[in-house]
Amino acid sequence: MLVDVGVLRVVPDFASQSLGAATTFYTEVFGLQPVMDHGWIVTLADPDRPIAQISLMTHDQTAPVVPDTSIQVDDVDATYEAAVRLGYEVVHPLTDEPWGVRRFFVRDPDGHIVNVLSHPG
Repeated sequence: MLVDVGVLRVVPDFASQSLGAATTFYTEVFGLQPVMDHGWIVTLADPDRPIAQISLMTHDQTAPVVPDTSIQVDDVDATYEAAVRLGYEVVHPLTDEPWGVRRFFVRDPDGHIVNVLSHPG
């Protein structure tokens, strides 16, 4: 049974040893600009196509691992329920984070960690 959830955006997440150096690289080489910076994660976007984004992370603030990708959905609760019902490993529980997202991490069949999130409200 397929879940009826809309995917709003997909953002690759790159583990980084130096957010400053990585940000400079993606800014200078690709022209991406910071659109979010929490100190441990920086999201960069194309100024002309803001949906084209990447995130750079030194660690995750509340989860045990840096995810491989983030997928923003319109119904994170339904996606969580589908992942659990289908038996996929939840790496980080469904959580309302202090920076304004509701999310969970799930491991895909190849071992990739997916940060599934929505912006409530």
